[in-house]
Amino acid sequence: MELVRQVLGMTFEWGALTGLIVGTVGGIVIGALPGFSASMGVALLIPITYGMSPVAGLIMLTAVYTSAIYGGSITATLCHTPGTPASAATAIDGYKLTQQGRGMEAVGVCTVASMIGGVVGALALLFLSPPLGKFSLQFSALEYCMLAIFGVTIIASLAGESLYKGLFSGILGLFLGTVGLDAITGTPRFTFGSIQLEDGIQFVPALIGMFSISQVMIIADDVFKGKHTIVDEKSMTGRILPPWSEFKGLIPTIARSSVIGTIIGIIPAAGAGVSSWVCYSLGKKFSKHPEKFGNGSLEGVASSEAGNNAATGGALVPLITLALPGSAVAAILLGGMLMHGLVPGASMFTEKAPVTYTIIFGYLLSNVLMGLIGLAVARYVARVSTIPMGVLGPLVVALSAIGTYAIRNNMFDVFVMLAFGLLGYLLRRTGFATAPLVLGMVLGEIVESNWRRALIMSRGNMFKYFLSRPISLALLVLILLSMFTPVLMNYVNKKSRVQEKSA
Repeated sequence: MELVRQVLGMTFEWGALTGLIVGTVGGIVIGALPGFSASMGVALLIPITYGMSPVAGLIMLTAVYTSAIYGGSITATLCHTPGTPASAATAIDGYKLTQQGRGMEAVGVCTVASMIGGVVGALALLFLSPPLGKFSLQFSALEYCMLAIFGVTIIASLAGESLYKGLFSGILGLFLGTVGLDAITGTPRFTFGSIQLEDGIQFVPALIGMFSISQVMIIADDVFKGKHTIVDEKSMTGRILPPWSEFKGLIPTIARSSVIGTIIGIIPAAGAGVSSWVCYSLGKKFSKHPEKFGNGSLEGVASSEAGNNAATGGALVPLITLALPGSAVAAILLGGMLMHGLVPGASMFTEKAPVTYTIIFGYLLSNVLMGLIGLAVARYVARVSTIPMGVLGPLVVALSAIGTYAIRNNMFDVFVMLAFGLLGYLLRRTGFATAPLVLGMVLGEIVESNWRRALIMSRGNMFKYFLSRPISLALLVLILLSMFTPVLMNYVNKKSRVQEKSA
């Protein structure tokens, strides 16, 4: 009881409340700007926390973390421009809904799903940190590899209308992920003598180009041909949330994605980006109307948004308990914790317990506040989609270029962004899906590097080593289910159609 009193007293101090509000609002803004990712926002704000108390400073940083992941969904939904990599899956159905005049409903579902997912992740952080943190410690290179392969199997469900074109895009993404120095030997691969490419193709510039620049080019092309449909401002005057009869059908999807996203977030190297794609794919598999995915599905929006925000809380579990960051942002937060004299481990829940639980409780409140602010401004934010393309297009390109350059202060990244913008435009115009390419780039390096480490650890007997890892066996079962479930469902659907015709 004394601990609860201390936590409440420290949480509602002016410094902590200020950090909570500034972090939440600032995170939404940072996430909504193309290129300004959650990791960048947290890194930029760490110096500001020097003069703040550990509680206020870390509450602000964790609030920026979760709010920036949500903020990326705003521009992903309204402008097909993911503010963060974790919002790429949201852009698929969110923008389709905006084109149908349901932009506010899509933003509202994003907000509620993000809030619920974030709250579930925060509750897991609060109650399950020690046992789940110990479980994540059992992951070796083989488990990381198997998890990434599980992610690769999702490509089939993201292929779009043509499975073969989708697989081609995925393979192209895997190939592009090999560019740069070999992770084991340090040998340059496909760099063509360019020092800039030795670091590999940076994912964020590639993502911004693939989704933002290519979308501007496609809309500009449609405007030139007279095919572009302008969203009428009158269509944005509806409700912020869909009717309860429709929204209640999303609750199972949000609940499932929140739990899965939390688990994926706990596993190091996965992160909110992988979580959003996994939850989106599973949402499609479990949906009663999978044909709506990719054509404007609220289930698709809800599944990806609940998953990516739940992953933020999950990523903090191994960070606080084992000093094992589950994402890039968590790694930056580790530096912030050490800067304030907080060493992750058992001491966080003993002598530092009041500070630890105050930070966790503040993180929980930031997700609730994020949802309330998001619902309050959704009606006004949704009108962004009514801005004429002649104004919005150059603005998106400018923000994309500025955000891309600001990540590393490197002009080469801007050229990468433009190159991938052209590639994305050509792929989409010829019927190739871009989502598998992005997923292949993300997971390719994880699969390759960890598989080679696992081979070294097996000492030449990979089969015996694999059988000795029960977690890897469990992941193998998930991989097989993910691969053959679509085939089985297709067979069942065909059989049911034949029975209907015969009847």
